Amino acid sequence: MTAAGRYAPLLAMAGTIIFLSHQPGDVLNLPSFFLADKLAHIGAYAALGIAAIIARGPAAHRCPPARLILFTALFCLLFGVTDEYHQSFVPLREPSAADLAADTLGGLLAGLAWLWWRQRRAAL
Repeated sequence: MTAAGRYAPLLAMAGTIIFLSHQPGDVLNLPSFFLADKLAHIGAYAALGIAAIIARGPAAHRCPPARLILFTALFCLLFGVTDEYHQSFVPLREPSAADLAADTLGGLLAGLAWLWWRQRRAAL
């Protein structure tokens, strides 16, 4: 896969998060169950984390497990910081430490899922 092909999912996911983050608070129609917002953050940032790992290409396969998990969680944390800052300028939205924690958890879960997949694939 070419570098452009590896980065396409990352750019698409980052763009989707930025687009959703830019919507005013009264426009978003999230489900009303408990912690729906946090689950949405975890899911979106897990997808962003997987896309970041894919963008690394073959280096992701050679990366030590702890470093891969740390890279993915930190990448999602830093992207989440910029996203929360961006939301501070959007009407009826505000930055949230809990959202940032959910973003980081999504990245952590992405790293763990990637390692699980890598080990499972190696066993075949």
